[in-house]
Amino acid sequence: MSTAQSAGNRGMTVALAGMGVNLCLGVLYSWGAFQGVLVDPGDVYQWTATQSQIPYMIACFIFAVSMVPGGRLQDRIGPRTVIMAAGVLALVGMVLSGFLVTPVGLSISFGIIFGLAMGFGYAAPTPAAVKWFGPHKRGLISGIVVSGFGLAGVYVAPLSRYLLAEFGLENTFIILGIAYGIIIVLLAQLIANPPAGYVPEPPPAHLASKFAAKAKGIVVDWDYRQMMKTPQFYGLWAMFCIGTFAGLLIIGQLRRIGIEQAALTDDLAFWLISLYAVFNWAGRIGCGIIADKIGFRNTLLAMFVLQVVVFALFNTFVTAAPLFIATALVAFAFGGMLTIFPAITANYFGVKNLGVNYGLVFTAWGGGGVFGPLVGGIVRDSTGTFAVAYTISAVLSVIGIILSITMKAPTDIHEEEQATASS
Repeated sequence: MSTAQSAGNRGMTVALAGMGVNLCLGVLYSWGAFQGVLVDPGDVYQWTATQSQIPYMIACFIFAVSMVPGGRLQDRIGPRTVIMAAGVLALVGMVLSGFLVTPVGLSISFGIIFGLAMGFGYAAPTPAAVKWFGPHKRGLISGIVVSGFGLAGVYVAPLSRYLLAEFGLENTFIILGIAYGIIIVLLAQLIANPPAGYVPEPPPAHLASKFAAKAKGIVVDWDYRQMMKTPQFYGLWAMFCIGTFAGLLIIGQLRRIGIEQAALTDDLAFWLISLYAVFNWAGRIGCGIIADKIGFRNTLLAMFVLQVVVFALFNTFVTAAPLFIATALVAFAFGGMLTIFPAITANYFGVKNLGVNYGLVFTAWGGGGVFGPLVGGIVRDSTGTFAVAYTISAVLSVIGIILSITMKAPTDIHEEEQATASS
């Protein structure tokens, strides 16, 4: 086996192990299963729609902001220790959730502690995997790693439903927490950055000109201070926030949307959550492949156009078939966002500091995670439907179209400029 083949196999092992970590942490995207129990008027909890979104909203916020220290630690000490810490936090946060089923209790245990687990566990695998591959494969590799987070709903929704029916909400949290903690710690042993001096396989001949600058070493790695002085950073942040606002608004309320808007049975509403997960995963892989072929800007433009069309019509989908189709399209676009932005951050600003750089870009996901679920809950409680929230998502996606059309790569930094900036 050649050295290049061996490195490629090692890099793919890192990518698949990272996908496994995200399969555990992606329980966040099945919050709708837990939310359904919390707001059920026939159950003991009887939370309002807004209350049921608070732990989820806090988890999204903590997830996003903890990506920055998690990414910085990944860059400095490597991914393994960071991911093991995430496994311990996941276990503690989920188990405590089983004992603290109140708005304040779940806000601390699930929102803060499990949110930290997600931030640390999500921050480390993608930069580690991307560093094993050249720029011509970053879309695909990013898609593989982050696809686990989206695919989690495929098994979490039916598994949670079974556990909720058999053991109740409290014990479901405890069982999932113990399982996730153990699995994440074991998978962490397979994840590592490339050795010092490692050079990934170069692009093939027909793509060489597309990546010529980076292949020749003309463009050096940006640190976070340099990145944050560019308009591209703020453009990426705004697009990421807009793109995830819509998807996270839907995820947090999906079961309720299905039951109230399309009169779905409880069984079909749970399948709607699983469908979202499947297309969330498909979008992460599919958009990564598409972006490697047609470019990141064109792919982002297509996703925003899709969101505008779907959300402009979403309130008219009042039967099962169109609601399932619309949900699949929203999920595909949302999943693609989670693949495009780590890859485009790497291509714009380099891979050396990708952990902290992407962590800063990812705080935009936290903005979407806070305001998407919050707007959805407030609109539902005040109007009785989600129609206004859909309209807001459509309007924001129009802004995303404008930003994606006007976005350009940052001007190259050369070695002498890097030295001056660092002195």
